[in-house]
Amino acid sequence: MFRGSTQLNLDSKGRLAIPAKYRNELFANCGGNIVVTADPSRCLLIYPQPVWEPIEKKLSGFSSFNPQIRSLQRLIIGNACDVEMDGSGRILISAPLRQFAGLQKEVVLAGQGEKFELWDMAKWDLEIDTATACKDGDIPPELEGFSL
Repeated sequence: MFRGSTQLNLDSKGRLAIPAKYRNELFANCGGNIVVTADPSRCLLIYPQPVWEPIEKKLSGFSSFNPQIRSLQRLIIGNACDVEMDGSGRILISAPLRQFAGLQKEVVLAGQGEKFELWDMAKWDLEIDTATACKDGDIPPELEGFSL
């Protein structure tokens, strides 16, 4: 289970060092095999490969005759890259994905349960500002009655 956010730096080659607290779990559960893809929010999604495979299968199974579904398939599956953690726990984020998400040197890796989101630091700060600006009436119906 991945939770919490960590401020990190991409190196000059676009590599991201996965925090040590997640490395053992990733090596144990997927041999360091990871899938990185685009998210409609302009961040990147990072999945252990075994978690990604049923998502890809389900998304591929939807009818591509629906233009909205086809667009999401193109974005998410079409940008998916298989990467492998190196011995130092780093993964290479491809140049097209870095460009898509607007990643500069300073990034935030945010645990989201079974996956991570990777954000440019400035975009992450804006995302958090937006989340904290919600008023009582702005809560989605799915969260009605949910308490922390």
